[in-house]
Amino acid sequence: MNIILKNGSGEIEEKKSRFICHIFKIKSEEEAEEYITAVKKKYWDARHNCYAYVTGDKGQIQRFSDDGEPQGTAGKPMLDILNSYGLTDCLLVVTRYFGGVLLGTGGLIRAYNNGAKDALAACRLGELTEGVHAFLDVDYNYVGKVQYICAQNDITIVNTEYADGVTFELMMENAARNVLEKNMTEMSSGKICLRDICSMQMYRDDTGKLCR
Repeated sequence: MNIILKNGSGEIEEKKSRFICHIFKIKSEEEAEEYITAVKKKYWDARHNCYAYVTGDKGQIQRFSDDGEPQGTAGKPMLDILNSYGLTDCLLVVTRYFGGVLLGTGGLIRAYNNGAKDALAACRLGELTEGVHAFLDVDYNYVGKVQYICAQNDITIVNTEYADGVTFELMMENAARNVLEKNMTEMSSGKICLRDICSMQMYRDDTGKLCR
């Protein structure tokens, strides 16, 4: 699944109708409804404020509304776009100011699809993944080896503290954890182990770096 890292917006025009599109990162249905209410208040004079959103750790909660447009021409096509990007925790709202020219069913679907894509193009997306946050305590002799293993296995070094020994704060996917633990066991005869291991859902930003 993917998430929105940065909200985005866009605007297109189709036969004099304006489609103003907003993408929001959300954490719940309640937050989605708050954004929808805010958009409707801002564009109170618009003909339609259609929306679609996906939330839940596996994108299992999905809602949409045509807000007065012909059934199936706005909300569902917008939801299909979100699903095609594999998004969760994401709300799309498209506001339409009617331009006086009927677009027809096909025209409406294309317009709402294009509006959604335009807003998504202005966003930053991140890929959700399962992994762990943990700490690794080593003496100075192992610093270079740990840094090399992390670089080779896509393990993010969040922070490094130097004192009597060296403490690495790490984030990694589960497969990388297995590799790291195997290497540490072999190098130290089992004396060096990860501590304070916390399983969590994290994401890769658009540079590929793991974040939480």
